[in-house]
Amino acid sequence: MDTPAALLDTVKLQRNIQRMQQRADSLGVHLRPHVKTHKCAPVVAAQLAAGARGITVSTLKEAEYFFELGIEDILYAVCIAPHKLPQALALWRRGCALTLITDSLAGASAIVDFGKEHGATFAVMIEIDCDGHRSGVKPQAPLLLDIAAVLGDRLAGVITHAGESYGLDTPDALQAIAEQERARCVEAAQRIRASGQPCPQVSVGSTPTALSAANLDGVTELRAGVYAFFDLVMHNIGVCRLDELALSVLTTVIGHQPEKGWIITDAGWMAMSRDRGTQSQQHDFGYGQVCDEHGEPIAGLLLGSANQEHGVAQFAHTDLDVVTRFPLGTRLRILPNHACATGAQFGSYSALLENGQRQDWPRLRGW
Repeated sequence: MDTPAALLDTVKLQRNIQRMQQRADSLGVHLRPHVKTHKCAPVVAAQLAAGARGITVSTLKEAEYFFELGIEDILYAVCIAPHKLPQALALWRRGCALTLITDSLAGASAIVDFGKEHGATFAVMIEIDCDGHRSGVKPQAPLLLDIAAVLGDRLAGVITHAGESYGLDTPDALQAIAEQERARCVEAAQRIRASGQPCPQVSVGSTPTALSAANLDGVTELRAGVYAFFDLVMHNIGVCRLDELALSVLTTVIGHQPEKGWIITDAGWMAMSRDRGTQSQQHDFGYGQVCDEHGEPIAGLLLGSANQEHGVAQFAHTDLDVVTRFPLGTRLRILPNHACATGAQFGSYSALLENGQRQDWPRLRGW
C-alpha cells in the first residue's frame, strides 16, 4: 500500500455499531446516527442494517449523496442559512424527507416564507441549548414559544447536543451531563406542548452522553456519530478503549534524527489533521498515538509534531536507538485525536475486512 492511508478495521467498526445500537434499543429510543464522522456509504449501510432509523448529516451535500443511495429520512443538523433553502427545496421535491433546524425567529420566518413561496412544507426542529456549549434556544426562554408559533404545523420537534460532554472524563460527570441534556430538551418540548402546539420529536445525543445516560424518558431519538470509529478524545473521556479505535493512519518511516530520538514519517498534518483535541485533556497524545504495523500501540511513542507532509514520532524519555528499532521503510499506524478530522483528509478508506481482504471505501468530501 502507498502511504499515508486511512485504514478502517471493519471488525472493530461493526462492534462499535452494534454497541451503540444495543444501547439505543435498551434505552427505548430510535438511533439516528450522525454520518459526518465517516461520510461513507458502506458504513451507513452497516448502521442501518443494525437497526438505525434515518441519518443525521452536517452538510446538504451529504444529504444529496445519501438520498441518491436510497436513504430518504435525513436530518440536516445545522441551522440552515437562507441561501441554502433552494438546495433543500430540490431535495424535498424529489421526495427526500428532509428535516431542517433553526434557533431563531429570523431563521424560522425564512423557512416558512420560502416554503409558502414555493409550495413546500419543510419539517423543522428547534435547536435547544442544553449546556451553553454552542447554539440553540434556552428551554426556558420566551423565544422558544415565539419560534414555535412562527413554525406552526411545520414544527417537528426539538433537538439538542451536549457538546460540553467532550470536556468531561468521569462516569458521574458524564451521567450528569447526559441527564441535563435529556431533561432540558424534554422541558422545551413540554413547554411547547403546554402552549397548545404538538412537539412529536425529542432528539438528543452525543457519543459520550449516549453511552452514559441512565435513562432517556421523554426522548424519542438518539443521535451520535464518532462512536462508529471512536478516537483518542473519546478514549480520554472514558467511553472506549484504545483497542476499540477502528480508524488509523498507515505511515512509513522516511528518516531519522538519531541524536534527538526522532522518527520521521510521511504522515504530517495533511494526513492526521491539525486537530489537537487531546491537548486540553489529562493525556495529551500530540498528533496521535503511534502503533506498530498491526495496530498495537507502542508505549510512550507519540506523533509529537507535524508539518504538512512530515510527522515526527518521538518518545518522551528514552535513549533508544531509533534507527535500529525503526529502520527506513518501517510501516507504522497512528491512532487519531479526532476521527472526523482525520477521516476528512482522505478521499477513501482502505477497509480491512474480517476475511483478510482489503476494499476501497470512498468517502464524501466538501460542501
